[in-house]
Amino acid sequence: MYLIQKEMEFMERFKEHVKIDREKILQLLEEGKNATREDILEVLRKAENKEKITHLDIAKLLHIKDDDLIEKMFQIAGKIKKDVYGNRIVLFAPLYISDFCVNNCVYCGYKRENKFHRRRLSMEEIKKEVMILEEMGHKRLALEAGEDPVNCDIEYILEAIDTIYDTYNKNGKIRRINVNIAATTVENYRRLNEKGIGTYILFQETYDEEVYKKVHPKCLKGNYDYHTTSFDRAMEAGIEDVGAGVLFGLADPKFEVLGLMMHNEHLEKRFGVGFHTISVPRLRPAEGVNLETFPYLLDDETFKKIVTIIRIAVPYTGMILSTRETAEMREILIQHGISQVSAGSCTGVGGYEEHIKGRNVSQFATADERSPKQVIEDLMAAGYIPSYCTSCYRTGRVGEKFMEIAKSEMIHNLCKPNALTTLVEYAVDYGDKELLAKVEKFVREQAATIENKRLEQFVLKNIDKLKAGERDLYL
Repeated sequence: MYLIQKEMEFMERFKEHVKIDREKILQLLEEGKNATREDILEVLRKAENKEKITHLDIAKLLHIKDDDLIEKMFQIAGKIKKDVYGNRIVLFAPLYISDFCVNNCVYCGYKRENKFHRRRLSMEEIKKEVMILEEMGHKRLALEAGEDPVNCDIEYILEAIDTIYDTYNKNGKIRRINVNIAATTVENYRRLNEKGIGTYILFQETYDEEVYKKVHPKCLKGNYDYHTTSFDRAMEAGIEDVGAGVLFGLADPKFEVLGLMMHNEHLEKRFGVGFHTISVPRLRPAEGVNLETFPYLLDDETFKKIVTIIRIAVPYTGMILSTRETAEMREILIQHGISQVSAGSCTGVGGYEEHIKGRNVSQFATADERSPKQVIEDLMAAGYIPSYCTSCYRTGRVGEKFMEIAKSEMIHNLCKPNALTTLVEYAVDYGDKELLAKVEKFVREQAATIENKRLEQFVLKNIDKLKAGERDLYL
């Protein structure tokens, strides 16, 4: 009871600063409608020069209609991403450990009213799932769980994190766990941080408070203010990297983009750094979810514009795309700003072992069924470097420190050599002779493009070191 009282006090202290101003967003969107071609060209000029753009600037871009301006916007976003992140793409996989949930979110297959056999994985079952993921080559996981204070409490989550970090399979080891669990207390966030998590991820789902209340009827998650202030509590607890997202399809996507930007601005002002990552999931079919009841579903063209505008608005923030999207759409959006993708994902509890057995369990429908190996080969063919690197987390390049390096456009000088090294490591441990030869050729070609010869030699020497049995090499 005491903790709940303290959290409510905390929430009240910062409520006025965090509250997303609904009327302000609607006003901005109305003003943005009146943007002339010259107005939009000026915004694009600022974006191209990586000058900070205002909320009104973003509202103008959200109303862009001319094909030539849209194409110019796509090109600018692609250049921004290349300048900041280079040509690397980070790979990860989700790990669902419990589908117990007390909430009744109308868009989710885990909703309370859905009747199915619910389960949470034992520590031994978690170990099995992790070993399968390690066998795929994964080094970075996103831990996922429904909200249930009894069947999936913080003690269970903390034990699961320990189990994941302690599980080894041959040369495999999970090096970083990002955690996506329900909004919680400062104390619980502090305990998560002490376990060495990477990014704390929480989707707002929708920033439109009226819609938020409608899609979260009679559930713990229904407290809009408590949910929205979660990152304040997490960062107060010492977590330096937080990842946001909305579920596109619940409300007006234009509103959601501005809500994201206002939330990001609040964190920048209070903590010196905003979102480390932004995820952009679209609403997908799930058990008990009728898509016909949602009036804001995004078509592909609108979705491409939304992703592009977010990249322009926050040039230095990582952008994540899941296997909700097809391989074709993911390839397009990588060009427009996406920097992280999941690979070989299963979105159900115990899903990786079930997949091996030929059964499917999932929270929602996925569209990209490629294996990590296929994703890697396709990325390489398109000129991208698949990366399993986690070095920034482990060297303290997080929060403000990461953003400082990113804003200097020097982060890819670290990331590229590390990404190439982890790609070789993957090929040595999990590839056949053909893949290893293909990877080695690709890595040598990419290393030759590194201007700093010391860094080029770092990569080339690592090829031999990895073949000789050394592991986990990074700057």
